[in-house]
Amino acid sequence: MYKKLILAIWAVVLIIFLGIGGTFLMIKIDAFGLFGGLPSLRSLERPDPDLSSILYSSDGEELGKYYRHNRTQASYNDLSQELITTLLVTEDIRFTKHSGIDLRSFMRAFVGYITLRSKAGGSTITMQLAENLYQTNDENTGSLYRFSSVGKIITKLKEFIISIQLESSYTKEEILAMYLNTIEYGSNSYGINTAAKTYFNKKPKDLNYKEAAVLVGLINKPTKYNPILNPDHAMNKRTEVLYNLFRFGKINREVYDSLKTSDFGLNYKIDNHNTGPATYFKNVIGNYLRWWAKENGHDLYADGLRIYTTIDSKLQQYAEDAVAEEMSKLQQIFIDHLGGDAPWIDRDGHEILDFVDNAIKRTENYKYLAKKYGEESDSLNYYLNLPKDMKVFSYKGEIDTTMSLVDSLKYYKHFLQTGFMAMDPYTGHIKAWVGGVNHKYFKFDHVKQSKRQPGSTFKPFIYATAIDQGYSPCYPVVDAPVTWTLDDPENPTWTPENAGGKFTGQTMTIRKAMANSVNSITANMMQKVGPQAAVDMAHACGIESDLAAVPALCLGISEVSLFELVGAYSTFVNSGTWTKPFYVTRIEDKNGVVLEDFIPKRREAISEKTAYLMIHMLKGATEEVGGSANSVDYRLKENNELGGKTGTTQSASDGWFMGVTHDLVAGAWVGGDDRSIHFKNWYMGQGARTARPIWQNFMLKVYNDPRTGITKGEFKKPSVALDVELDCNLYIGGSTEADSVNADVDQMLDDLENIQF
Repeated sequence: MYKKLILAIWAVVLIIFLGIGGTFLMIKIDAFGLFGGLPSLRSLERPDPDLSSILYSSDGEELGKYYRHNRTQASYNDLSQELITTLLVTEDIRFTKHSGIDLRSFMRAFVGYITLRSKAGGSTITMQLAENLYQTNDENTGSLYRFSSVGKIITKLKEFIISIQLESSYTKEEILAMYLNTIEYGSNSYGINTAAKTYFNKKPKDLNYKEAAVLVGLINKPTKYNPILNPDHAMNKRTEVLYNLFRFGKINREVYDSLKTSDFGLNYKIDNHNTGPATYFKNVIGNYLRWWAKENGHDLYADGLRIYTTIDSKLQQYAEDAVAEEMSKLQQIFIDHLGGDAPWIDRDGHEILDFVDNAIKRTENYKYLAKKYGEESDSLNYYLNLPKDMKVFSYKGEIDTTMSLVDSLKYYKHFLQTGFMAMDPYTGHIKAWVGGVNHKYFKFDHVKQSKRQPGSTFKPFIYATAIDQGYSPCYPVVDAPVTWTLDDPENPTWTPENAGGKFTGQTMTIRKAMANSVNSITANMMQKVGPQAAVDMAHACGIESDLAAVPALCLGISEVSLFELVGAYSTFVNSGTWTKPFYVTRIEDKNGVVLEDFIPKRREAISEKTAYLMIHMLKGATEEVGGSANSVDYRLKENNELGGKTGTTQSASDGWFMGVTHDLVAGAWVGGDDRSIHFKNWYMGQGARTARPIWQNFMLKVYNDPRTGITKGEFKKPSVALDVELDCNLYIGGSTEADSVNADVDQMLDDLENIQF
C-alpha cells in the first residue's frame, strides 16, 4: 500500500512537471496559434525601446531631442547607488538572489490574490522589464486570449520565459539599467535620464534618496503619483517608498523622519520643442534630419542618433538674450508710436480696412470652421468672434485672457518679428540662430524660411561688381538723379530717389556713398556695371535666390533670406571664398559610431583683392562721416575693426543690419510678418534703429565673455599687394579722420566736387 502511494505521488509530480514543461514549450512555439508569439532570440539581444535622437552644440551642450517617446539611455554606471537601493527595496528586494523569477514572492502574491488579503505583485524587476520591452499584455496574443483569465495566466508565463532569457543574456547591472530606461515617469519623460532632468534637472548619478523616492514612486502610476498633478498622492507614495528604505535598514529613523516631512525639492521643466535653446534652429534642422534619416535607413525618432551641430551654446544664449532685450524695447516703442492705431497701413499711412478679413482666412481655424459650416454661414462668423479663454504671448510672460479668434489675430499682428544669425566666415559654421521672438507662439522661422527684400544690404554686391571691374573705393560720383529707360510703355523711365527724397549735387567717393547708403550713386554704379553682372556677383558670393536683372535690383528689390545674406557677406571676410552656411558636423548612432561626417560646400567666388577692398568699403559704415554704423557703441570699435551695412525697404517694412568682424559675421532682420505692418514713417523703422541694436547688443555680450573665443582684431590682409589707394583723404589735402569727423560736412562735399581725380 505504501509503495503504491509513493508511486502515485511520483506519477502526479511527473504529470505536473511534464504538464508545466509542455505548457511552457507550447507557449514558446505558439502551438496551434493558441498563445501568441514570443520575441525572437535576435530581438532579445537588442531589446532597446525607442530612443530619442539628441542634438548637441559644438561645445557639447544638449540643444534638444527628436522623439516619439522622450527617452535617452543610461548605463548602470550612470545611476546613483541611492537610486538603485531605493528601486530594489520598493520593487524587488531579492533581485540579486533570483534568476528572473522569484518563486517565494510569486507564491506570496498568488496566495494573497486568491485569499483577497493582499494585492502585492509577484513580478520581479526582470519580469517587469520583459513586459515593458515586449508588451506581453498587449501584443502577440493567441486565440486563447479571448478568455481573459486564461490570457492573464499565459501572459505571466510568457514573462517567466522572457525573464529567464534576459537573465541568461545580461548581467544584473544591465537589467537594472534597462529597466529604469524603459519606464514612463509622466510629464512626457521616458527613461530615468529624462525623468531626472524633467523633475530635478539632474543626472541619474546625482539623485539622492529623497529624489529617488519620488521617481521610483512614479513607476507603476505616473499620473496618480505625479508631484505636479497630484502632490498629495505623490507625497503619500514617497513616504511609502522612504519607509521601505527604513524597513530594510538602508536609512535610520532620524533620516526617515526628516525626509518624509521635507518638500519634493523639484526643479521641474518639461522638455519640448518650444523650450530650451535654439528652438527655431531645432525646427528648421529637423526637416533636413528627417530627410537624411530616410535616405540613410534610420529613424530619427527612435534610433537614438547623436547629431553634432555647429551652434555654440554661449553665442546662442547671447543671441537669444540680445533679441529678447532689444525686441521687447522696440515692441513698446512700436505700440507707443501707433498711438492706438492699427499697424496694417498702406504707403500713404492709411489703415487697410480689409486686412483682418483677409488675414483670418489664411488661418487654420478659419479653414476648419469654413469647411465645417460653410464660408457664407452665420455659424462661421459666430465662432470666429466667440470669446474663449486662452493664453497669449507678452514680453512680460504669458497672459491668461479671454479673446475671440479675430481679436487674438489682431493682437498678434501688432507684434514685430525678427531673425538673427551669426557664423564663422572661414569654416561656415553657424554659431547662433534665432528665428523669431517666441517659438511657442510664432512658429515661422525668419532666418532661412523667410525671404524679404534686403533693401540697401544688397548694395555691397553692386559695389563689389564695380570693384571687380577695376573701380576704386575712392572713385568719385555726383549725388544726382539717375534715370533708366525701361521697356515699359506705361512707365518708360525710372529714377530712384534717395531716402530723404533729395539729391545734394555733391560729389563723394563710392566708399562714402555706400557708407551713407546713397541710392543715386548706387544706381549710377549699376548703370556702369550692368544688372546682369550684379546678379552674377551676388550669386557668386552665395545668394542662391532668384534675382531680377533689372535696374531696381540696385535697391534690393529681389527677396533673399537672412541665411543667404550672412553667408554672402562672409565671402568678403574669407578672402573671396564662399562657404555655404553649415550646421551639422557629424551624426553618430546610439553607440557613438560615426555614420557620416559633413563637409561644407566651398568655392572661390571673387578675387582676394576684391574681397579685401569690399571689407574696406564695409568699414566705411563705421569710419565715414554719416556712416550708417558710425554711432555703434564705442566699446565695439575700440581696438577693433568693424564693417557693416544697414538696409531699409520702402515704408520701412523691413529693417536690416549686417555686421562683419575679422572672425564673426552676423545679421539681423526686423519687420512684421505681413509687409503692411510697419512704423508710420521710414525714420522710425529704418534698419539702424530696429535691427542694428540687436547686433550691437549681441557683440557686446560676446566680447565681454572670453570663453567664446571671439576676439577683437583686424581683418586679414591680402597676400597680394594692392594697386589701389585706400586712403581717399589723400586726394583732399591729407586731412585726418579726426579732421573729417569734425569738419563741416557740406563744405567738405563742396570741396570734393572741385577735386580732379
